[in-house]
Amino acid sequence: GKEVVIANAIIAILTIGGQQLFSFFTFSCPCHVGQNLIYGLAFLGVPALILLVVGYALNNQTWRLVTGKRSPLQAESTRNQLLQCKLTCFVLCSITGRALVAPVTWLAVTLINGSYYVCAMSEYVSVYYYGANPNVTASERRKILAAFPCSQLVPPELCRARDEVILLLRYQSQVAGWLLIAVVVITVFLSYCLASCFSPLSFLHFRYWTSYVHNEQELFDEATDQHSKLYAMQHIRKFFGFVPGSENVEEIRIPSLREWQAISGLAFLKRVDDEHYDYSLLHDWALKDSVNRKYLKLDEDP
Repeated sequence: GKEVVIANAIIAILTIGGQQLFSFFTFSCPCHVGQNLIYGLAFLGVPALILLVVGYALNNQTWRLVTGKRSPLQAESTRNQLLQCKLTCFVLCSITGRALVAPVTWLAVTLINGSYYVCAMSEYVSVYYYGANPNVTASERRKILAAFPCSQLVPPELCRARDEVILLLRYQSQVAGWLLIAVVVITVFLSYCLASCFSPLSFLHFRYWTSYVHNEQELFDEATDQHSKLYAMQHIRKFFGFVPGSENVEEIRIPSLREWQAISGLAFLKRVDDEHYDYSLLHDWALKDSVNRKYLKLDEDP
C-alpha cells in the first residue's frame, strides 16, 4: 500500500543521511596490514546487522508472531499445523522484507560510496608500481598497499600506483552496490507479481480487503483504549472513591497503609483462572474485598 511505500522511503532516506554522517564523523581507515579488512568490514556489516535487528524489533507483526506461542491455550487453538506453518512463513517473509529496507540501503549506499571497501580490500589488490622497486617482498608489498587509503602515508613516487588502486577498488565497490540494488528491485518486483498471481482475490476485492483490515485495526485500537480506560476507572474509583474528571465529588476514600503497600512494587501478569488474568497490583487488589472503607467528606475540615 501507499503507507508502506512512504514508510520504506522515509526509512531509506534516513538511512542514507545517517550513513553519510556516520562516515564523515567516525570512519578513519587505520591503514595498517591486517586491520584494514576488519575495520572496513565492521563498518560495512555491523551497522547493517543492527538496522536489521531494529527493523524486526520495530515491526508489530514480529511481536504478534512470537507473543504467547508457548501458551497452552495457543497450542489448543492451533489445529491445522500445516496451515499454521504456511501462515507463519508468509508473515515472517513479510516482516523480513520490511526489516531489510534499512540494512540493504546502508549496504548499497556504502558500496557506491566506496570508502569502506577501499579500506578493507586495499592490501589485497594486484597492481604494478610505477617507478617503484619491483623486487619487494610480499609482506612489504602488503604494507605499502595497506597505506594507500591514507594519502599522507604514501611516498610521492607511489602516487600514480595509489590512484590506480583507489580507482580499481572504487570501480569494484560501485559495481557491487548497483548490482545489489538491481537484485533487490527485481526480487521485490517478482515477489509482488507471484503474490498477486496466487492471490484468491480479484484486484478490487483485494483493495477492499486491505481497506477493511486497516479500518478494523484502527477501530480495534480505539475500542481497546476506551475499554481499558473504562475498566481501569472502576479500579481507581474503588481505591480513591472517585475517578479523574468527575464533577461534584462529595467524598473521597482514604486508603490504608496496607492497601498502599498492596498496590506498590513490581509484579508479573498474574493468572487468576483458566481464562482471566490480573493486569496489575491495583487490579488484583480491586478484585478482592476491601476491609478498610474509610471515607472523607469534602466539606469536612481535614
